[in-house]
Amino acid sequence: MRFTIILFLVFISCSKKSQEEINISQEELSIVLDEISYENYEIYLLENLDDNRGYCIDIKGSKSNANPENGLQAHTCYSYQGEISVDQKFDQSRIQENEFYMPFFDVCMEVENPESSSMIQLKTCDKNENQKFSLNTNGKISLNSDPNLCLTVSENSREGGGGNPIHKIRNLSLENCTNNISSLQKWGLRKIQ
Repeated sequence: MRFTIILFLVFISCSKKSQEEINISQEELSIVLDEISYENYEIYLLENLDDNRGYCIDIKGSKSNANPENGLQAHTCYSYQGEISVDQKFDQSRIQENEFYMPFFDVCMEVENPESSSMIQLKTCDKNENQKFSLNTNGKISLNSDPNLCLTVSENSREGGGGNPIHKIRNLSLENCTNNISSLQKWGLRKIQ
Protein backbone atom coordinates (compact mmCIF):
# COMPACT_ATOMS: atom_id res chain seq x y z
CA MET A 1 0.00 0.00 0.00
CA ARG A 2 2.76 2.45 0.94
CA PHE A 3 4.63 1.60 -2.32
CA THR A 4 1.46 2.33 -4.32
CA ILE A 5 1.06 5.73 -2.69
CA ILE A 6 4.71 6.63 -3.25
CA LEU A 7 4.46 5.53 -6.88
CA PHE A 8 1.33 7.67 -7.26
CA LEU A 9 3.10 10.69 -5.77
CA VAL A 10 6.07 10.24 -8.11
CA PHE A 11 3.66 10.04 -11.05
CA ILE A 12 1.86 13.20 -9.94
CA SER A 13 5.10 15.11 -9.44
CA CYS A 14 6.24 14.20 -12.95
CA SER A 15 3.00 15.29 -14.61
CA LYS A 16 2.58 18.68 -16.25
CA LYS A 17 -0.07 19.88 -13.79
CA SER A 18 0.49 23.23 -12.15
CA GLN A 19 1.98 23.39 -8.67
CA GLU A 20 -1.36 24.70 -7.35
CA GLU A 21 -3.18 21.57 -8.49
CA ILE A 22 -0.84 19.13 -6.72
CA ASN A 23 0.23 21.19 -3.73
CA ILE A 24 0.29 18.93 -0.67
CA SER A 25 2.26 19.79 2.41
CA GLN A 26 4.67 17.39 4.07
CA GLU A 27 2.40 17.38 7.14
CA GLU A 28 -0.66 16.42 5.05
CA LEU A 29 1.33 13.66 3.35
CA SER A 30 2.52 12.37 6.73
CA ILE A 31 -1.04 12.28 8.01
CA VAL A 32 -2.26 10.37 4.93
CA LEU A 33 0.55 7.82 5.17
CA ASP A 34 0.04 7.57 8.92
CA GLU A 35 -3.64 6.76 8.59
CA ILE A 36 -3.07 4.16 5.86
CA SER A 37 -0.01 2.42 7.26
CA TYR A 38 -0.71 1.98 10.96
CA GLU A 39 -3.36 0.72 13.33
CA ASN A 40 -3.61 3.82 15.50
CA TYR A 41 -4.75 3.56 19.10
CA GLU A 42 -4.69 5.79 22.13
CA ILE A 43 -3.39 4.43 25.41
CA TYR A 44 -5.75 5.49 28.17
CA LEU A 45 -5.79 5.12 31.94
CA LEU A 46 -8.61 2.73 32.91
CA GLU A 47 -9.63 4.98 35.85
CA ASN A 48 -10.86 8.43 34.81
CA LEU A 49 -9.79 9.88 38.18
CA ASP A 50 -10.73 13.59 38.23
CA ASP A 51 -11.49 13.96 34.48
CA ASN A 52 -14.50 12.10 33.04
CA ARG A 53 -12.88 12.30 29.56
CA GLY A 54 -10.04 10.16 30.91
CA TYR A 55 -6.27 10.44 30.71
CA CYS A 56 -4.16 9.34 27.73
CA ILE A 57 -0.42 9.10 27.18
CA ASP A 58 0.41 12.35 25.41
CA ILE A 59 3.39 14.35 24.15
CA LYS A 60 3.88 17.60 26.03
CA GLY A 61 2.72 20.36 23.68
CA SER A 62 -0.24 20.79 21.37
CA LYS A 63 -1.21 18.09 18.89
CA SER A 64 0.91 18.26 15.69
CA ASN A 65 2.94 21.13 17.18
CA ALA A 66 4.02 19.01 20.16
CA ASN A 67 7.75 18.59 20.60
CA PRO A 68 8.84 14.98 21.30
CA GLU A 69 11.95 16.32 23.06
CA ASN A 70 9.63 17.49 25.86
CA GLY A 71 8.71 13.91 26.77
CA LEU A 72 5.42 12.31 27.76
CA GLN A 73 2.66 13.11 30.21
CA ALA A 74 -0.87 11.93 30.97
CA HIS A 75 -3.33 14.41 29.44
CA THR A 76 -7.08 14.58 28.91
CA CYS A 77 -7.85 12.18 26.06
CA TYR A 78 -8.70 14.06 22.87
CA SER A 79 -10.91 11.22 21.65
CA TYR A 80 -13.96 12.97 23.16
CA GLN A 81 -13.58 15.27 20.11
CA GLY A 82 -14.23 12.30 17.81
CA GLU A 83 -10.70 11.29 16.82
CA ILE A 84 -7.33 10.43 18.29
CA SER A 85 -4.89 13.33 18.17
CA VAL A 86 -1.45 12.73 16.60
CA ASP A 87 0.25 13.45 19.94
CA GLN A 88 -1.71 10.58 21.52
CA LYS A 89 -1.51 8.01 18.68
CA PHE A 90 0.44 4.80 19.06
CA ASP A 91 0.90 2.02 16.49
CA GLN A 92 -0.87 -1.01 17.96
CA SER A 93 1.17 -3.55 15.98
CA ARG A 94 4.41 -2.18 17.44
CA ILE A 95 2.95 -2.30 20.97
CA GLN A 96 2.50 -6.04 20.42
CA GLU A 97 6.25 -6.10 19.70
CA ASN A 98 6.95 -4.28 23.02
CA GLU A 99 7.69 -0.97 21.31
CA PHE A 100 5.48 2.05 22.05
CA TYR A 101 5.84 3.87 18.72
CA MET A 102 4.23 7.22 17.80
CA PRO A 103 4.11 7.20 13.98
CA PHE A 104 3.37 10.89 13.33
CA PHE A 105 6.55 11.90 15.17
CA ASP A 106 8.53 8.72 14.34
CA VAL A 107 9.67 8.20 17.96
CA CYS A 108 9.44 5.56 20.67
CA MET A 109 8.71 5.74 24.37
CA GLU A 110 11.88 5.37 26.42
CA VAL A 111 12.64 5.45 30.12
CA GLU A 112 15.33 7.91 31.12
CA ASN A 113 16.85 5.49 33.66
CA PRO A 114 15.58 1.98 34.44
CA GLU A 115 14.77 2.81 38.07
CA SER A 116 11.85 3.96 40.20
CA SER A 117 10.73 7.60 39.71
CA SER A 118 12.38 7.82 36.30
CA MET A 119 10.67 10.09 33.77
CA ILE A 120 9.39 8.90 30.40
CA GLN A 121 10.83 10.46 27.26
CA LEU A 122 10.68 10.01 23.50
CA LYS A 123 13.66 9.05 21.36
CA THR A 124 14.46 7.70 17.92
CA CYS A 125 13.48 4.04 17.89
CA ASP A 126 16.59 1.88 18.20
CA LYS A 127 15.27 -1.17 20.08
CA ASN A 128 17.44 -0.52 23.16
CA GLU A 129 16.40 -2.05 26.49
CA ASN A 130 15.03 1.27 27.79
CA GLN A 131 12.51 1.28 24.92
CA LYS A 132 11.07 -2.18 25.56
CA PHE A 133 7.79 -2.16 27.47
CA SER A 134 4.95 -4.68 27.78
CA LEU A 135 1.24 -3.97 28.07
CA ASN A 136 0.33 -6.85 30.36
CA THR A 137 -3.02 -8.63 30.65
CA ASN A 138 -3.54 -6.95 34.04
CA GLY A 139 -3.44 -3.54 32.27
CA LYS A 140 -0.06 -2.51 33.61
CA ILE A 141 2.69 -1.27 31.29
CA SER A 142 5.99 -2.56 32.63
CA LEU A 143 9.60 -2.17 31.58
CA ASN A 144 10.80 -5.45 30.08
CA SER A 145 14.22 -5.26 31.76
CA ASP A 146 12.53 -4.77 35.17
CA PRO A 147 8.89 -5.97 35.20
CA ASN A 148 8.50 -4.57 38.74
CA LEU A 149 8.53 -1.04 37.28
CA CYS A 150 5.23 0.20 35.84
CA LEU A 151 4.14 3.28 33.94
CA THR A 152 2.37 5.41 36.54
CA VAL A 153 0.49 8.73 36.53
CA SER A 154 1.07 11.13 39.40
CA GLU A 155 -1.48 11.43 42.19
CA ASN A 156 -2.02 15.14 41.53
CA SER A 157 -3.33 16.84 38.40
CA ARG A 158 -2.94 20.36 37.09
CA GLU A 159 -4.82 22.38 34.50
CA GLY A 160 -3.73 22.30 30.88
CA GLY A 161 -3.96 25.11 28.37
CA GLY A 162 -7.21 24.39 26.55
CA GLY A 163 -10.48 22.55 26.34
CA ASN A 164 -13.93 23.19 27.70
CA PRO A 165 -13.98 22.19 30.46
CA ILE A 166 -10.26 22.82 30.81
CA HIS A 167 -7.99 19.83 30.04
CA LYS A 168 -6.09 18.14 32.86
CA ILE A 169 -2.49 16.95 33.01
CA ARG A 170 -0.58 14.51 35.25
CA ASN A 171 3.08 13.58 35.22
CA LEU A 172 4.18 10.14 34.01
CA SER A 173 6.99 8.11 35.54
CA LEU A 174 8.06 4.56 36.25
CA GLU A 175 7.17 3.43 39.76
CA ASN A 176 7.10 0.10 41.56
CA CYS A 177 4.15 -1.97 40.40
CA THR A 178 1.76 -2.33 43.32
CA ASN A 179 -1.93 -2.91 43.92
CA ASN A 180 -1.98 0.06 46.34
CA ILE A 181 -1.87 2.48 43.40
CA SER A 182 -3.34 0.30 40.65
CA SER A 183 -5.78 3.08 39.70
CA LEU A 184 -2.70 5.06 38.60
CA GLN A 185 -1.09 2.14 36.75
CA LYS A 186 -3.74 0.32 34.69
CA TRP A 187 -4.00 1.15 31.00
CA GLY A 188 -6.05 0.13 27.98
CA LEU A 189 -5.94 0.55 24.20
CA ARG A 190 -8.76 2.29 22.36
CA LYS A 191 -9.38 2.80 18.65
CA ILE A 192 -11.84 5.46 17.52
CA GLN A 193 -13.84 4.55 14.43
